Amino acid sequence: MENRCQKLARSMPEGFEAALVTTVANRFYFLDFDADDAGSLLTFPDESVFLIDSRYIEVAQKTAKNARVVEEHDRLAQIAELLRRRGVRRLYLEDEISVAEAGRFRAAFEGIELDLSDTLSRAIRALRVIKEPEELERMRAAQRLTDDCFTHICGMIRPGVREIDLALEMEVFMRSRGADGVAFPIIFIGGPNTSMPHGVPGERLLEEGDFVTMDYGAKWRGYCAAMTRTVAVGQPSAEMEKVYNTVLTAQLACCKAIRPGMTGAEVDAIAREIIYSAGYEGRFGHGLGHSLGIEIHEDPRCSPRDNTVLRPGMTMTIEPGIYLPGQFGVRIEDAVVLTEDGIEIFGSSDKNLIVL
Repeated sequence: MENRCQKLARSMPEGFEAALVTTVANRFYFLDFDADDAGSLLTFPDESVFLIDSRYIEVAQKTAKNARVVEEHDRLAQIAELLRRRGVRRLYLEDEISVAEAGRFRAAFEGIELDLSDTLSRAIRALRVIKEPEELERMRAAQRLTDDCFTHICGMIRPGVREIDLALEMEVFMRSRGADGVAFPIIFIGGPNTSMPHGVPGERLLEEGDFVTMDYGAKWRGYCAAMTRTVAVGQPSAEMEKVYNTVLTAQLACCKAIRPGMTGAEVDAIAREIIYSAGYEGRFGHGLGHSLGIEIHEDPRCSPRDNTVLRPGMTMTIEPGIYLPGQFGVRIEDAVVLTEDGIEIFGSSDKNLIVL
């Protein structure tokens, strides 16, 4: 069976000779090995070579997949020599690299044409967008930790507790149960702060009558979960209940409707129609969702501007919201994977309004 590096080589244009992968997420995708910002993956039609420095060489030799591991001493000189031995005339680079890095490559790889178009990055995205079974299993494991954390933290939410303290408790809980860490900085906000979609937990104490929004996810073996739940501290007002139920109706409708063959814009429009019809036009400012996997934000998106046709194996968040500045906001989010005729929702946490 072809490994991911071989699939990449096969998907490149005719006459492909070599590609250099240096971005963190793409390196991890091919190697299943995380060395932060260190290491370079050089892929040829018949083999791949991973250059990594002495800090990581031992563990890389034991665990990195799909490539021959070589200790890095002088990165650019070693890559240049590998290219020279094979007579490489054109080297494909990711379009995410900086201008400075491109300049260093030009100086080091004299006589080799550097392809800085989006050809390589497009080919990698086409592979990453459809999740393999092992990737989905890791995302399910990350989600189980995320669901467990929701149950745990709901038992600690009460008036007088600081947002930042409960955000920290959530991270400690997930890490202590095997998470690599958090998929993104935890959003735990209460009261009027919930009107800010990406509010930052701070010193504010929760109060009776607050909504509390928790947007977070565990990361497990390199893959992300994402979930948002909004709960009430004490009895919510009639307006709060109306907003909550509108968002829930939109979220459930999208989960029911989304399927392969639709575009992200079509799914987004379902939520927007429900929210706008309820009198909240202009209060749902962000897109309905985004793909996720190794990174928390991947393509495609469910947004008014994304006409990508959805296919089985793509992941997506479904996260409509309503935000009333200075008052409160509500967001409800599940991460899903597209199946042949619908979706699988990763999470199992209750979406009905919970009053604590």
